[in-house]
Amino acid sequence: MAAEIHSRPQSSRPVLLSKIEGHQDAVTAALLIPKEDGVITASEDRTIRVWLKRDSGQYWPSIYHTMASPCSALAYHHHHDSRRVFVGQDNGAVMEFHVSEDFNKMNFIKTYPAHQNRVSAIIFSLAAEWVISTGHDKCVSWMCTRSGNMLGRHFFTSWASCLQYDFDTQYAFVGDYSGQITLLKLEQNSCSVITTLKGHEGSIACLWWDPIQRLLFSGASDNSIIMWDIGGRKGRTLLLQGHHDRVQSLCYLQLTRQLVSCSSDGGIAVWNMDVSREEAPQWLESDSCQKCEQPFFWNIKQMWDTKTLGLRQHHCRKCGQAVCGKCSSKRSSYPVMGFEFQVRVCDSCYDSIKDEDRTSLATFHEGKHNISHMSMDIARGLMVTCGTDRVVKIWDMTPVVGCSLATGFAPR
Repeated sequence: MAAEIHSRPQSSRPVLLSKIEGHQDAVTAALLIPKEDGVITASEDRTIRVWLKRDSGQYWPSIYHTMASPCSALAYHHHHDSRRVFVGQDNGAVMEFHVSEDFNKMNFIKTYPAHQNRVSAIIFSLAAEWVISTGHDKCVSWMCTRSGNMLGRHFFTSWASCLQYDFDTQYAFVGDYSGQITLLKLEQNSCSVITTLKGHEGSIACLWWDPIQRLLFSGASDNSIIMWDIGGRKGRTLLLQGHHDRVQSLCYLQLTRQLVSCSSDGGIAVWNMDVSREEAPQWLESDSCQKCEQPFFWNIKQMWDTKTLGLRQHHCRKCGQAVCGKCSSKRSSYPVMGFEFQVRVCDSCYDSIKDEDRTSLATFHEGKHNISHMSMDIARGLMVTCGTDRVVKIWDMTPVVGCSLATGFAPR
């Protein structure tokens, strides 16, 4: 028990280790280089840069490469002696580079004409030798990295904004601006749509796939996160609401069962997913309040029959019942259902929520800059955030995620 208390000190917060400034425009992506004290950044200022940590503790640029068009997406693959960088651009091209062993030189390999418009996400599969990408030309494309040829494309009804990929099954998850997530099975020259996931009320900004527990997490401009249980037969979904702005980036830590999320107002949240959570109910439809039976304003017949004025319809977030304002006058947080801040509940649900039910199941921190992208080096407990303020920040997350992840000690 002592270890458990020690593992999550209550005052713990992310420790800002370093700030990197130097880009002339918004930084669209920043990735930590595994096993190296280095960061790769891509920016709207058309540069891709590699920053290495010097003995002084400061990060200095070791590679500075200017592209033909603003850089919009980045993928880095570190494998034995290969260090491959894929950069997506505003003009739709994806370019591949090879980085030297000392991270001081970057050699151009090839250009992939992947899209007709801005590239939004890139994933490289070494096993298939595919570069998979999504773009604002409303499609996902996969290209052969050996030949440089286009293998397949699939179109959506709106901009494709983010991408995750399951390397074993060749399933791709694509989020788009309509708020839909499409699950596709990619083949060598074709693909099939497995299913579509609908639950967000805004465009999908980020996805995270955990192949071990087979969980998909999605963050959207409706400020919420949904966990989709893809592996479970029931198809359970959990809603997480704690951000006050667009959720921009996600990372699930398998070992400690924690989800780290960042939003564009600089909010950093760490969600405890190692608790049994409740699924938010479907909202019920009714022509009158399901508590006091007063008619809602569109229910002309009952209004006429009872000579009463119709009321506005609301919904209790805990039971899903359609209720009037008078029967849902109270607000409560209910973290076990993902509601970290106060939401509308009906009076009887309010009375049923105990004080201990209101205990937060997440910790919230301030990144102090508008985050547009985040990535983690899970083994070292490091996180890098970047945003429209042109600043890149490197954080030590081990005080928050409860343990040194490298030791394999989970806070249980």
